[in-house]
Order: sequence, then structure tokens, then C-alpha cells
Amino acid sequence: MMRLIRSLAAAVFLLTLSLTSSNVFAQASATTTFDVTASVVDSCSVSANNLAFGDVEPVSNLNIDATGAVTVTCSLGTSYSVELDDGANSSDGSVSTRRMTDGASNFLSYQLYSDALRTSVWGETSGTNDVTGTGTGLGIPLTVYGRIPSGQQETQTGSYSDTINVTVNY
Repeated sequence: MMRLIRSLAAAVFLLTLSLTSSNVFAQASATTTFDVTASVVDSCSVSANNLAFGDVEPVSNLNIDATGAVTVTCSLGTSYSVELDDGANSSDGSVSTRRMTDGASNFLSYQLYSDALRTSVWGETSGTNDVTGTGTGLGIPLTVYGRIPSGQQETQTGSYSDTINVTVNY
């Protein structure tokens, strides 16, 4: 009987070994490929720092100058233009009449320029008074040159402000 059990055990062992061996040698494989794709598109973002003139003494009868900054980030090679609107308090809806208000119907005129000499009004007319460039993929700082012109001695004391919308077209 012991011999029969040993023979059966040996047979089971050999059967298991043959099944395991046949599975190892019976494996096959198949391969394929796939593509990885992307499209880089023109894109831009913009941020701005406030332009603060500080304390203004209108009786000094001097121009008050200050600077701010707009930073444009566009994908490499993307052409863009940056426009500044006339603000929330323009007297006639044009960039030539920008004004800050104290919120009580008092106004203080100012202007924004794209050059340090303050000769080119920075506005919202494409190709005329906007600022253009080509993206590098990095932030490009653009200086905004502000001026409160002299001759506003009759301005009421108080805190004045305005809001300018910056638009990047690309």
C-alpha cells in the first residue's frame, strides 16, 4: 500500500511539473505602439501692479509723475498687444480724459503713457496707442508711466482713485 501511495504521489508530482513546465514554455507575447501628442497653442496672461501717485499738492503747480507695471506672459512666438481702457471715470469715454474720483463727484485728471517722456498716451486703439510685442514664454514687464498734470489747484482734498482695465489681445 505504501508503494501505491508513493507511486501516486510521484505521478501527481510529475503531472504538476509537466503542467507547470508547459505553461512556462507555452507563453507568447504581442506588442504594439501608441503615439503621444500635444498641440501648443497661443496663450497669454496678464497681471498688473497698482500705480500710486502718493500725496499730491496741487498748489505746487507741478506735474506729478509715478510709474506702475503690467506684466504680460505669452507663449513663445505669440504676437500680442496690450490696451488700457479710459477708466471708470472718464468724462467723455476716451483715454484723453481719464479722471480719478473721490466718490463725491470731485475729480482729479491724470494720464497714462507707454514711454518715459510721457508723450505716447497708452490707450485701447489697436495699432495706434497700444503696446505690442512677441511672447518669450516668460513674463515681460511693461512700465506704465502716469502723470497728474499741473493746473488742478481747485481740486477738493481727499482720496482719489480710478480703475483701469488691461486687455491683452493675441
